[in-house]
Amino acid sequence: MFVDKDRTLMVVVDVQERLLPAIYNGGEVVENVRALVALARTYNLPLVLTEQYPKGLGKTVAELVKELGDLYQPIEKMTFSCMEESRFKNRMLDLRKEGRDQAVVAGIEAHVCVYQTVVQLLTEGWEVHLAADAVGSRRQENHLRALDLVGSMGALVKPTETLVFEMLERAGTPQFKAMMPYIK
Repeated sequence: MFVDKDRTLMVVVDVQERLLPAIYNGGEVVENVRALVALARTYNLPLVLTEQYPKGLGKTVAELVKELGDLYQPIEKMTFSCMEESRFKNRMLDLRKEGRDQAVVAGIEAHVCVYQTVVQLLTEGWEVHLAADAVGSRRQENHLRALDLVGSMGALVKPTETLVFEMLERAGTPQFKAMMPYIK
């Protein structure tokens, strides 16, 4: 199943200042999340952003805040699953009422907050596309195991470029040209 610009929304989980330095391949994760944010901006997709305990873990990393621009509207949470935070869940339910039933998910940590969020989204009937290289964990083993687990539960685990090209559908469009700097 491909992502569909009329059905998709983006979820970015906890890509924060004090957490990122400990993440295996953290720089790559941020670059791929930036590409997904650019894709959301290109197609005017809804984007839901969370920050886990920002008082302790800091805000979203500066590179993403810059890319997000006016989309930087974080939902603060203390729960590991985003779906356990009422503001997040209500936003997701509102978007579903608008026909958004596909969630592209990215963020950290893959085996904790991302994993729990994806499991609950799947349980509640969402079609989840997990951007495999736009999620990370402190240990590579935890990252890979989380991808396997959610894939076995029904999430579609794909590279960021696959998601980008699924949505673009063709070369030569203004959207294709807008995304080229992110997929070189």
